[in-house]
Amino acid sequence: MDFQQLADAAEQWCSNTPFELIATEDTERRMDFYADPGVSFYVLCPDNGCGDSFHVWSESEDCLPFLQLAQDYISSCGKKTLHEVLEKVFKSFRPLLGLPDAEEDAFEEYSADVEEEEPEADHPQMGAARMPSTTEMKLC
Repeated sequence: MDFQQLADAAEQWCSNTPFELIATEDTERRMDFYADPGVSFYVLCPDNGCGDSFHVWSESEDCLPFLQLAQDYISSCGKKTLHEVLEKVFKSFRPLLGLPDAEEDAFEEYSADVEEEEPEADHPQMGAARMPSTTEMKLC
């Protein structure tokens, strides 16, 4: 995808988030984003035929620790789209933006294949005497 198409996709993404695309640099294939209160980052986009992946970074010391989730995601296996990368960055910055944490979404991703077991209702409560069933009474 050429850089202008990526920049257009980034503009579209910004329309649904608090971020603004404040600068693009075609020769470096760099896009800079900003949101109040002082949350900034940039994305370096891979070249068309190159096997490189996206790279995210921030020049703000306060923002860097929050980018770890997105950086881990980008370096994991598989090709990532710009939209996927930007969504992961947005999720990483939610606490800095004063938005509720999206942990519920992350939990659902990982627990989707886990079946929830119903608690068994026939266990007696601790310390409570259990009355034998009529079947048990007949056996005695």
